[in-house]
Amino acid sequence: MSLSIGQSAGYINNIENGVNLPSMSVFFYICDYLGITPRDFFDFDSGNPSKEHELLNVCRALNDAQMERLIAFLRELRK
Repeated sequence: MSLSIGQSAGYINNIENGVNLPSMSVFFYICDYLGITPRDFFDFDSGNPSKEHELLNVCRALNDAQMERLIAFLRELRK
């Protein structure tokens, strides 16, 4: 991952170990690499932010009737 965002091989490891903090631009690269938004990154209640983001993007393309059917399906699924 470090190399994919244009950093040295141990960069992410150094962040994990508290040796380094990423700059804002690198933080945005990390979020992009993970397929999440910065808001998603800090949403500690989310179990899978990249999948939630994908679902939201799909939902944005639905019309009202499709959205109502999806909501009904998801409510039924949770039972």
